[in-house]
Amino acid sequence: MLGYITAEGRGVSDRLLAELAQDLLARRVPVAGVIQINRETGVDRHCDMDLQVLGHAHLVRISQNLGQYARGCRLYPDGLETAVGLVEADLARAPALLILNKFGKSELEGRGFRNVIGLALSDGIPVLIAVKNANLAGFQSFADGLAQEVAADPQALMAWCEKLRTAR
Repeated sequence: MLGYITAEGRGVSDRLLAELAQDLLARRVPVAGVIQINRETGVDRHCDMDLQVLGHAHLVRISQNLGQYARGCRLYPDGLETAVGLVEADLARAPALLILNKFGKSELEGRGFRNVIGLALSDGIPVLIAVKNANLAGFQSFADGLAQEVAADPQALMAWCEKLRTAR
């Protein structure tokens, strides 16, 4: 099962997925994946973006400082690939759910967590991911009709997870 949320507002989906992951881990549900943590740095600079690898102390920086006036993509590809490798290795633990911070530009281009999503689904591990409206068409093309939208609110997310647990 492949579930996705779309949420308006900066950092909303990150907070929703982080709260869900914390709730599931507190209930001792084995989850894998990453949540994004944005750290504000000041008015003259974009935030720093880190990925918390679930179930580990790993915090991986995925942004780079390109300077105050830079307009290009701030993604640090090496950081993203490090996180991908850690999450892929965690699939061997057969988690009950894989949570990923987003299906973004890297995934649209065939990189990032794209292969990890496929590996998880082929192993019967459900995946929950955030998708921006701008990337929705590309995500739906990738999902090929397998994706189910989940309402972007805590109760709906937990209900979706509970439905997965009872279906297993």
